[in-house]
Amino acid sequence: MELHQLRCFVAAAEQLHFGRAAQQLQMLPSALGRQIRLLEEDLGTRLFARTTRAVSLTEDGATLLRDARAILAKVEAVESNLRNRSRAGTARRLRIGAIDSAAAGLLPPLLRDFRAKHPDIAVQLLEDKTIRLLPKILTGALDLAFVRRPDRVDKRLEFRDLLQETAIVAFPQRHALAARKSITLADIADEAMLVPDRRSRPHSHDLTIKLFEQAGLTPRIVQVADEKQTIINLVATKLGVAIVPRWTARMAVTGVRFVPLRPRQSGPVGRLPLAAAWLRGSRDPARDAMLAVLEARLRSYAREA
Repeated sequence: MELHQLRCFVAAAEQLHFGRAAQQLQMLPSALGRQIRLLEEDLGTRLFARTTRAVSLTEDGATLLRDARAILAKVEAVESNLRNRSRAGTARRLRIGAIDSAAAGLLPPLLRDFRAKHPDIAVQLLEDKTIRLLPKILTGALDLAFVRRPDRVDKRLEFRDLLQETAIVAFPQRHALAARKSITLADIADEAMLVPDRRSRPHSHDLTIKLFEQAGLTPRIVQVADEKQTIINLVATKLGVAIVPRWTARMAVTGVRFVPLRPRQSGPVGRLPLAAAWLRGSRDPARDAMLAVLEARLRSYAREA
């Protein structure tokens, strides 16, 4: 059993789609499949149940996924610690993780203000999903992350709720509603909806569902996609419309217009929460300096969310 095989297995297990997993690892699907087969032969068990239409984990596959994540996290922590030691004596640095929403919306002004106040601290940024960023804090690979607070919070992590992001609707440019100054849920009740995959983006997925429920409606979901960039591109092809965070309007995608959404009532239902997370009880002057800048400027950042 090799680390490369474990990485291939974890990617395939998380995606449950060999093509997307191979794309994520920048390898051919056939090569990914070969690594999975070698791993199954080495372990003497089937890890995936495959049909012509779907891929799922076997019981042994689900067990291995838990253990493989722990193994790879430990390896990444060892590599990170060694890299840190080799860079001892260089400029201070802060390793930050961020979901796409924070990377595009909050981080640009925050990093600008932080650099003006602390030019001696180098910032490294990793963009990923919440479910992948939080384990990196636990292994020491990240010092701070901007994420969606999960329903079940690991007690080893400290969270600071920051702001609520506003929802807007993405329309194909020539859609009949695209020229409106604002719309309601009733206006898009019959529209084909594009939503994120709940397994990887539960908050963004539930945003659409809860907004419709609040209005006493049921969304007509025609497509589930993992990345917001993919969803916006699908909107451009006129496959449907999507409810997305306001920062998404900064994406340079031809053929898409964004219209403010007027929810049935004010409150958190029509908004997406953003939080900061770090290792509970840890001491890190660079991280605390970042949190101090964030605290001082948070009201200004929240106005643009």
